[in-house]
Amino acid sequence: MICGNRRISLSRTVVMGILNVTPDSFSDGGRFRDLDASLRHAESMQAAGAEIIDVGGESTRPGSESVTIAQELDRVVPVIEALNRDLDVVISIDTSKPAVMRAAIDAGAGMINDVNALRSEGAIPIAAAAGVPVCLMHMLGEPRTMQNSPVYGDVVEEVRDYLESRAAACIAGGVDKRQIVIDPGFGFGKHVGHNLELLRRLKELGTEYPVMAGLSRKSMIGKLLGLPMDRRVHASVALAMIALANGARLLRVHDVGPTVDAVRMYEAVYFD
Repeated sequence: MICGNRRISLSRTVVMGILNVTPDSFSDGGRFRDLDASLRHAESMQAAGAEIIDVGGESTRPGSESVTIAQELDRVVPVIEALNRDLDVVISIDTSKPAVMRAAIDAGAGMINDVNALRSEGAIPIAAAAGVPVCLMHMLGEPRTMQNSPVYGDVVEEVRDYLESRAAACIAGGVDKRQIVIDPGFGFGKHVGHNLELLRRLKELGTEYPVMAGLSRKSMIGKLLGLPMDRRVHASVALAMIALANGARLLRVHDVGPTVDAVRMYEAVYFD
C-alpha cells in the first residue's frame, strides 16, 4: 500500500497499533489524551513492531455519543503532526468525518480507517484525491444503537455483500482498487455468535481485498471467558492468530508486542 510518502508491504502480516486520544474509548479512554503520553505510547508501539499507528479522536464503543468536528480535530491533529515529525511510521486516521480526514492527511496521515466505510457525504472524493489506502468497515446501525439486538440472515454473506458494495462505490468515485482494505467489524452490530461465525468463515470474505481484523480486548472475550479488560491480552492474541490463519493480512491491536511475537512465530513455521 502506498501511504503518502511511506509504503507498507502486505507480503507479511501488518500489525496496526491503536492510539485512542479520547476520554471514553472502551479499553484505554483517557490514558493518552496528553500529547507527550500519546507520543511515548506510539514510540513504544513502533519499537514493538507496529507498522501503522491508528489515531482516533472519537469513541465508537457501543452506546457512545458523537463529538463535534472541532473537538475531534483538536484531539487528533496535534498528535498526528507530532507522530509525523518524530516517527518513521505510517499514521492512520480513525474517523468517519470528511473534514477530519482532510485535516489529518494534511497533518501527515497516510491512511483512512473508517467504521462508516466512507458513507459520509464528501468522504469518497477526499480519499480519492489523497490517494491513500482506505479501510472500509462493516457496522450494523451506528455506535449508539448497534448492539441493540442485531439480526442477520447469514452474517458472513451480508457483511461480504456490504463490503463489496462499498468497495465498488469507492472505486466508482476514484479510489484506487489496490488501496482498499476491508474490515468485517467484529463487535460492531454483532453479538458473540455473529463474531465467532465471522471469524470461522473469514476466508469467505474473498481475496479481492486485504482483510483487517480488530478483535483486541473486545467484549466477546469478557462474555466468553469472564475476563476484565486488563486480563484480555492472551485471548486477544489467540483471536488475532485465528484471524491470521483464516486470511487476515492486517491486525488492529492494543497489545502490539505480544501480537507481533505471535505473528512472527506463525510466519516462521508456515512461510519462512
